[in-house]
Amino acid sequence: MPRVPLLALLLLAAAAGPALAQRDPAAERDAILAYRLTRPLADKLLAALPEMTRYVIARPDARELIARTAKQSLAERIAQLEADPRAMAIVKRHGLTARDYVVGVPALRMAIRGAEAGAGAGAFVASPENLAFARAHLAELRPKLDAADGRARP
Repeated sequence: MPRVPLLALLLLAAAAGPALAQRDPAAERDAILAYRLTRPLADKLLAALPEMTRYVIARPDARELIARTAKQSLAERIAQLEADPRAMAIVKRHGLTARDYVVGVPALRMAIRGAEAGAGAGAFVASPENLAFARAHLAELRPKLDAADGRARP
């Protein structure tokens, strides 16, 4: 199985879906740029991430799900998460919506990576506000993201 933390963005949906639509990278980029991170929201996302990852990788159809999800549009990934009672229980338990999770996790990851990249932040899809947020909270966010991904940093 591929490395799980890098697949967390693809593992948001948990139910089998209808015919797949074409992914729209521009729509995904716009959604990430429009998403506004706050400390409470980041904490909720980071708390839900390991639980959702465990749920998805424990599914017997995890490989198929990953492949299917990689081809789906943003709207399809949100709809699939909403249609999966166990996945929705996870996001609701953490005070999130399906859209918060599907858009918020990549927005948070990109903001953290952009904050770490410094001058190279332009390589990451993150709004100036989210980059500023991540820079201001990087010392707290990076260890929490590593823990959520099951990685420990020295």
